[in-house]
Amino acid sequence: MTTRKIIHIDMDAFYASVEQRDDPALRGKPVAVGSAEARGVVAAASYEARTFGVRSAMASVTALRRCPGLIFVLPRSDVYREVSNQIRAIFADYTDLIEPLSLDEAYLDVTDDARGIGSATAIAAEIRVRIREVTGLTASAGVSYNKFIAKLASDQNKPDGLCVIKPAQGPAFVAALPVNRFHGVGPVTAAKMAALGIVSGADLRDFALDALTRHFGSSANYFHRAAHGEDDRPVRPDRPLKSVGAERTFDRDLIDAADLIAALEPVIDAAWRRIERSGATGRSLTLKVKFADFKIVSRTQTRTAPLTHRAEVAAVGTNLLRALLPVDLGIRLLGLTLSGLIGPESGPPAPGLLFPDG
Repeated sequence: MTTRKIIHIDMDAFYASVEQRDDPALRGKPVAVGSAEARGVVAAASYEARTFGVRSAMASVTALRRCPGLIFVLPRSDVYREVSNQIRAIFADYTDLIEPLSLDEAYLDVTDDARGIGSATAIAAEIRVRIREVTGLTASAGVSYNKFIAKLASDQNKPDGLCVIKPAQGPAFVAALPVNRFHGVGPVTAAKMAALGIVSGADLRDFALDALTRHFGSSANYFHRAAHGEDDRPVRPDRPLKSVGAERTFDRDLIDAADLIAALEPVIDAAWRRIERSGATGRSLTLKVKFADFKIVSRTQTRTAPLTHRAEVAAVGTNLLRALLPVDLGIRLLGLTLSGLIGPESGPPAPGLLFPDG
């Protein structure tokens, strides 16, 4: 079998870097893209802001508390899309196998080496130089033999870095990483793994698959293979998106109606950010509810016109939840998903509007 050559390109603090590029007064200063209003959320933070602990998805009031000098800039979606299209055009000079994940990151399969450059590392380096020349922005790249490790590698030397992990190095590289670096291991899963003594990739690698399955169900096989540096997923260009949304598992089961309505707000925020990122709209919104006994209930409302604003998503989602209240059993998870998509990501996708961490 031919060893794949996969590159993961991830722009550095994309939204914030575009704003600093276009406004010299912002350069070298802590910048957050988003709204400074009481219920605002940070969509992206410059590296200067990150030194204060400001991160994407953080409430704006929390960000300002951590960094009183933080400068908020409202997002300019059209500008970000334009820059993303410039970057995508550069990718297309090297391969047709491009899988955009968002405006600021994508996988490229350069196994065939259409330009005869001779090295995936050299291709990644050339792409990074061209991105800087065309856009004035920096990008980090990971080069490896599969998507899982390439994505991990792109984050290894940020910002403006390049990391290459060869097949012989993959298992050791993964073993040395904390499991919370693995895609799919969020805070709740990481805490559950830590309780089982799984802190590093090596711990996960050495944990028996059958035991892993008992604790993590259908995700166990993915975790097991990832911990061994294995991932056979192909780079899939123009993958259609059927739905987009978000869900949250709570630290404790909630039963009070007011608590549940309040807990839905961050789910609405997260879902709306991903909807914006996708560049699509949709007509159907589904509320997912997981109870303390793990029973799952869903409720869907379909409208004649697409939902195009956060306020509409919030109103529909809240009404769906209110219709289930009161509940006799605590709720451990709430989720919202938009489907019946119309727009860029509903067919062959253009990169959608991102919620970047790069």
